Amino acid sequence: MAVEGPRLKACAIQQEDMGAIEDALLVAGGLGTRMLPTSASVSKEALPLIDVPALVHLAREAQAAGAKRLHIVTSPRKDLSNLLGDHRWLHEKRADLDPVLLAPFSDVEVHIHVQKVPLGLGNAIQSALHAIDGPFLVLLGDNLLIDTHSTLDSFVPSQASAALVAAYESHGRPCAALLSVAQEELCNYGVVRLDGTKITEIVEKPSVEAAPSNLVLCGRYVFTGDANTLLDHYDVETHGELQSIALQKHWMDNGGMHGVELQGYQWYDSGKPLPWLKAQVDHALRRGDYGPDFRSWLEQRLNQ
Repeated sequence: MAVEGPRLKACAIQQEDMGAIEDALLVAGGLGTRMLPTSASVSKEALPLIDVPALVHLAREAQAAGAKRLHIVTSPRKDLSNLLGDHRWLHEKRADLDPVLLAPFSDVEVHIHVQKVPLGLGNAIQSALHAIDGPFLVLLGDNLLIDTHSTLDSFVPSQASAALVAAYESHGRPCAALLSVAQEELCNYGVVRLDGTKITEIVEKPSVEAAPSNLVLCGRYVFTGDANTLLDHYDVETHGELQSIALQKHWMDNGGMHGVELQGYQWYDSGKPLPWLKAQVDHALRRGDYGPDFRSWLEQRLNQ
């Protein structure tokens, strides 16, 4: 589906003016009902992957990709103030910690935006776009993409967003990160069809038979500066929670949207108890500090 008339022409002109990506939008809204009762008192974005909060992983990933401003979209009842605080004074208590983990937001601007009603990803993005000019990263708050399982003394952020920025700098078009999943998991995701690197189709939660590939959208995007105008056109009243998919289909039909297939990443979901439990175990086994002892204990425990 394409937008007709002058508004589309203005958007196309805007996209030709490539700018550096200096803004990252971290979507941390929603009620986290699948993580109750914990999420009643602790936001799911504050839940640790063993010892580092999920939102810290996201923030450092965005900063490693060149972001100078972080826009965190949250819900009215969430309080992230303590998580966003500067705790460098604690370094004297734990000199073994990489200092960045105690003040992960100290070297970037942080802007908080409130999505008053949970109306989907597109609406969450719209709540922050008045403060963003030009292309920007989008990171979904309950999706961690980890390629380096670093220890606390030398924290290494994920390079997933940096890979998207590099792709955008190459062709100047919107991008989406893609990961391959097992066939039985395809029904949980938006599955894409590719022509080269261009996304030509997105099928939401298909059966195995209807899935165009085993590559799925995994919560990382580069959106271009025309997103605000287009989201006004593909409004939430008409498209509901598929508003962001309508936006992406517009780009696919008008100049193209590229997929960036990520290799060597572990995809961790903090929004559901069992996947988050599996994430803890997997990450622990892959870390140099915990891995050997934890593996030995786990093998003994499984043999009991």
